[in-house]
Amino acid sequence: MKPAAFDYARPESRGEVLKLLADTGSDARVLAGGQSLMAVLNMRLAEPALVIDIGGVADLGYIEIRDDRLCIGANTRQAELLAWPELAEHAPLLARVMPWVGHFQTRNRGTVCGSITHADPSAELPLSLAVLGGEVVLERRHWRRGRRVVPAAEFFQGLLTTAREPDELLTEVRFPLARADHDYRFTEVAMRHGDFALVALAAVIGPDEIVLGAGGVADRPVVRRIPRDRDFDTELNIFAWSLGAESDAHASAAYRRQLVRELGHKLLTQATP
Repeated sequence: MKPAAFDYARPESRGEVLKLLADTGSDARVLAGGQSLMAVLNMRLAEPALVIDIGGVADLGYIEIRDDRLCIGANTRQAELLAWPELAEHAPLLARVMPWVGHFQTRNRGTVCGSITHADPSAELPLSLAVLGGEVVLERRHWRRGRRVVPAAEFFQGLLTTAREPDELLTEVRFPLARADHDYRFTEVAMRHGDFALVALAAVIGPDEIVLGAGGVADRPVVRRIPRDRDFDTELNIFAWSLGAESDAHASAAYRRQLVRELGHKLLTQATP
């Protein structure tokens, strides 16, 4: 299919983008890498009057460490993050996740923030943000007064649905830096490597507690906190049933629940690398 007709704008400053969003609101869509948006437009799941390409806004492309956060701008490509030489040191979970995000070709165009804004429940980057307890930065026109920081737990609200308002631009995502006394693990099952996950699991294992997150099952990433002294298999079974899995063309609900149990057991009991 082909998209419905729309106007196209490629502003060169953040202020221009925010003005266009303020003027157009819900009739606009923001284009960064386009790996999610173009599919949505081609299937006519969205028919915006205006597509705003932010690729020309230079100050939205960066990877920076500020205080205890890894901050990533809205124009940063997934391939750039994967190639960042300090990734494994400062964000080991992302270092494990990024090779599973899409394919080589799509990572060269797709952006980190774009995947998070799209909020596909099977995508690895929203899951990573939720498990790590990260946050997003949303800005609207007159951004010094209209800027807000939203925790991942509040940002993801359902299938392809977030807390972003129509006149807001997601300008940055922030991931907490790794802690020396924590271990970071990830695994998933997909039809082929790089496709959306049937089930993806990410875990942050601390001295007293495990933070376990699941993607690909519910309508958003779901996180569960498990004390280290609990029986893991019992907790994983409770977690699997709590996700409300449904059958579809790719997998049955029972198969997804079993993947949560088995992948989770391996993830939580494997030796620390």
